Amino acid sequence: QVLLVESGGGLVQPGGSLRLSCAASLSIFSIYGMGWYRQAPGKQRDMVATITSGHRTNYADSVKGRFTISRDNRKKTLYLQMNSLKPEDTAVYYCNAYYSDQGYWGQGTQVTVAS
Repeated sequence: QVLLVESGGGLVQPGGSLRLSCAASLSIFSIYGMGWYRQAPGKQRDMVATITSGHRTNYADSVKGRFTISRDNRKKTLYLQMNSLKPEDTAVYYCNAYYSDQGYWGQGTQVTVAS
């Protein structure tokens, strides 16, 4: 059974920072592409950032320059460093792992940006 467990969410003031982590129980973590997605109430789930097995990254326009995705293959962990947070970043953030026709999701972690 594959488990993706997110952590690091919480309440932060506008302009603040948070670092999300996603611990994966994947047997060969390094071959998986990984990503962070978010879903605000009443909205669809959108891509925030992705990172391939070769460490190539892609970001949503709304977070470019503020968020950084990274991975530690030895620790089987995915990260999302979020700086200069805005109220519109408020959402549940989900970790995703994909390889070939396999895809997995974590349970999500809430990020709330409010003063």
